[in-house]
This record gives sequence, C-alpha cells and structure tokens, in this order.
Amino acid sequence: MSRKIRIPIKSPREIACMRTAGALAATILQALAKAVTPGRSTREIDLLAADLMCQHACKSAFLGYRGFPGYTCISINEEVVHGIGGPRVIQPGDIVKIDVGIIKGGFIGDNATTVAVGDIAPATQRLLAATEQALYQAIQHARPGRKLADLCGAVEEFVTPLGYSVVREFVGHGVGRRLHEEPQVPNYRPSGKAPTLLPGMTLAIEPMINAGVPSVRILNDGWTVITEDRKPSAHFEHTVLITSGDPEILTPRPRVATPELLGLPPW
Repeated sequence: MSRKIRIPIKSPREIACMRTAGALAATILQALAKAVTPGRSTREIDLLAADLMCQHACKSAFLGYRGFPGYTCISINEEVVHGIGGPRVIQPGDIVKIDVGIIKGGFIGDNATTVAVGDIAPATQRLLAATEQALYQAIQHARPGRKLADLCGAVEEFVTPLGYSVVREFVGHGVGRRLHEEPQVPNYRPSGKAPTLLPGMTLAIEPMINAGVPSVRILNDGWTVITEDRKPSAHFEHTVLITSGDPEILTPRPRVATPELLGLPPW
C-alpha cells in the first residue's frame, strides 16, 4: 500500500444518500436470502433480484460492469465470488453466497452474505461463523485515526488460528458514487505505508475465507472464482462508514451465524 492514493471523503449529503442506498441493498439481500431454497436455480434468484430492484426503483451496480452479465453475484459451495446466475440448481446442504450491489440516487449500496441451505455440515457451519465474525473483527477497527492496515490484518489474524485461509487475489474496496473507489481493502495486512482512516470514508469490507488452501482460479466464463482444492468458501460483506466515533454499518441486517460454533460469548 505504498502507492499514493486519494480516498474520497463523503459530505453529509452524500452520506445520507449512501445510508438510503445501503439500507435498500440490505433489504434486497435479505429477501433473496429467504428465497434460497432447494430446487431453485441461481438464475431464478438473479431474476428475483431484478424484480426487487425494479420495485424499489434502483438499478444493479453489477449488471454490465466490465461486462458482467448478472444482476447479482451468486456463488455456491466451492465458488468463492462472482458467480453468474444460471441453470445450477440449489441443493440441500449447499452454501450460497449472494452479493448485492445497487445504485440508488447516484450512490452504491454493496453487501453480501452466505446462506446455509437446510442442514449443512458442522465444519461448514463453523466456516460461516468464522467468516462472519472476521467481518465484525475488521469493522471494530473502522474508526478515525486507526490505520487501514490494522482493519485489513484483523481478518487474517482472526481466521488463520482457526485453520482457514484468506483469498488474496480479490479484496474489498472503497465505495460511493462508483462501485470501486480507493482504497483497496484486502483481508490481510498489506505491506508498506497504510492510510489513516478519517470520518467520511466509506468502505466495503468483505472477507472471503476458504476452508482449505487460499489459492483460487477463474472458470471459463471469465468471472466465477472457485477454490483451487474445491473446498467450500464463505463470503460476508458490509458497507461501513467511518464516523467521528463508532463505525456505522450502512447495510444493516441480522447476523446469520451463532457464536457457540467458535466458542465465543454471545454477540
């Protein structure tokens, strides 16, 4: 992170717009998560997202972005991120990652979750719990005066002792009027001089955590990222505002995992 970067600082009006976009992105994500049931195809979920976006008078931030063909990103099991809705049918025991980005009032709301389909393996339940908790570990560092490197490092430092690995090729990012703004927000501690966090910065923090090796590859569709060893991967994301005090999650929604899976106190 030694390169010189310029991180946008949002005005109060821009922050208000981002709250609206973020809340709507979270609402749509929760509706899609409830629709993830055995027998439905990922294309059906993606088309439902299109309908919901139309109903709420917003647009997909992903459709057409660098040629991406879906309204959302839907990735199953060994698929890490950037899955395209298609004929793949959701099965009991799957984990389905849904990433929703919308444009409302000229600003982006971006968030993601991982949905357990029915009963999943205990080891996979623990992966989901660890990934979601890693997101909140990072958010605790989203405070003025803190270094971005500490926020990023919090993810890897939490999941590595649990036996998981961090995807390094894909990272979180600043977000605002554009889907990808400065800075990059990796899920590991970057080298070099890191920026200091300031009020008005808005970050999309998104741990992508693998049960096995960290290495990934992209399928022939040019988008879908899978784990090299085909073991499952989990993904959670929030858009977060740096305030003058505690961090503000702009994509608020209930947590999905339980602390007991990690031997942690209730959260």
